[in-house]
Amino acid sequence: MINFTNVSFQYTEERDCLKNIDLTINDGEVVLVCGPSGCGKSTLVRCVNGLIPHYYQGRMTGSVTVGETDVSKTTLRKLSRHVGTVFQNPRSQFFNVDTTSELAFGCENFGIDPGDIEQRINAVVNRHDLGKLMDRSIFKLSGGEKQKIACASIAVEPIDTVILDEPSANLDYAGICELRKMIEAWKEEHKTILIAEHRISYLFPYLTRALLMNSGEIVKEFKAEEIRSLSEEELHRLGLRAEELQDPADISIDMEEGKTNDNKMVLSNMKYSYKGEQPVFDIPQMELPKGEIIGITGTNGAGKSTFLRCLCGLERSCKAVLKVDNEVWNNKMRRRNIYMVMQDVNHQLFTDSVLDEVMISQRTEDREEALEILDSLDLKEYADKHPLSLSGGQKQRVAVASAIASGRNIILFDEPTSGLDYSHMLQVSELLKKLRDNGKTVIMVTHDIELIKNACTVVIPFASLKK
Repeated sequence: MINFTNVSFQYTEERDCLKNIDLTINDGEVVLVCGPSGCGKSTLVRCVNGLIPHYYQGRMTGSVTVGETDVSKTTLRKLSRHVGTVFQNPRSQFFNVDTTSELAFGCENFGIDPGDIEQRINAVVNRHDLGKLMDRSIFKLSGGEKQKIACASIAVEPIDTVILDEPSANLDYAGICELRKMIEAWKEEHKTILIAEHRISYLFPYLTRALLMNSGEIVKEFKAEEIRSLSEEELHRLGLRAEELQDPADISIDMEEGKTNDNKMVLSNMKYSYKGEQPVFDIPQMELPKGEIIGITGTNGAGKSTFLRCLCGLERSCKAVLKVDNEVWNNKMRRRNIYMVMQDVNHQLFTDSVLDEVMISQRTEDREEALEILDSLDLKEYADKHPLSLSGGQKQRVAVASAIASGRNIILFDEPTSGLDYSHMLQVSELLKKLRDNGKTVIMVTHDIELIKNACTVVIPFASLKK
């Protein structure tokens, strides 16, 4: 059982993040915590796994207990024997350089017999078809593959409480189906599961109830049948994602009626392989329509992110060329003319304030323009905050703001709405449309069905590029 008794928490030099939370979660429940980005979902679950107050600094009042254990009076080491967490950014929770060792790590720390650890790993790998991810370098996995390994490492451990923070953010359709199987297995084992999530429909069969948060408070509680009965429109009014689980490969987007786009960019000799491995892709030549919003879909680990890095010239060993308006761009020219927002935006946040982060991307610094861009993404109030102090969804929007401020004519996005709620997904969608209206070409890798339907003018399955 998890108990919150009049819990409030304020990060150091920040406004209140949790306010007077009274909550009981019974053993074996599957509870969804939902609400807009920055509402306090991640803060709430950090109070259960002990990161608050043992890691994140701030002022906490009230108490949180897991079973008979007072979280504030128990070390993280002892608490980890009962509570396992899959973080929003799985990269931050890995302790090993290969996947098999990562699955074994938690059990090894518990002092479990090596033979039993091997049996536990094999059971999880076989049940969830993870064999192709075993004995792999963590550094060579895609974001979605890392998420799968993070979930599997928790499944291997003999714990009774599971915390999931945006677990589907980087997963493809097949990955979400596997995540559902894991949640189903944990529920059958009578584990208590607490999930902070924006994409919620895939969870409906397993929920016992849902908590809607806003501004650090639980503003509404739904029984499972109540939230399942809400229409798409009602979920959207609450700021929640409503799309049904669907394979993006099944979505086709037709060009606007009566419109053809004969203005093409031509990509030639795009070939890339990791050292000592088979080529990720080999594309002799392909055409990309200029001035469109192009969505690239495909499975985790297929090479979509690598394709974007090669396209913008970041992978220097890939010597492809891109012909744009009769100009041929080599790697150096592509790096100069193409801007990319990475899947893990922590890699490209460099400055001490959100405003500076946007201004550093401008060709000529323009404070007023930067503030207008931030305002369009509901970020103006965070202008003086350090980018890394923001929530995952807020950091994602800062990276999008920087891309807009760059003024580049070709902008690449790798999962631009990962971790974003419905309203901010719509904001990003509208900004992408404005970029297109201003003559920009947008190419994005995404698993986000709602973003594809709202913004894309062209959809290209990645598998078709590799042929």
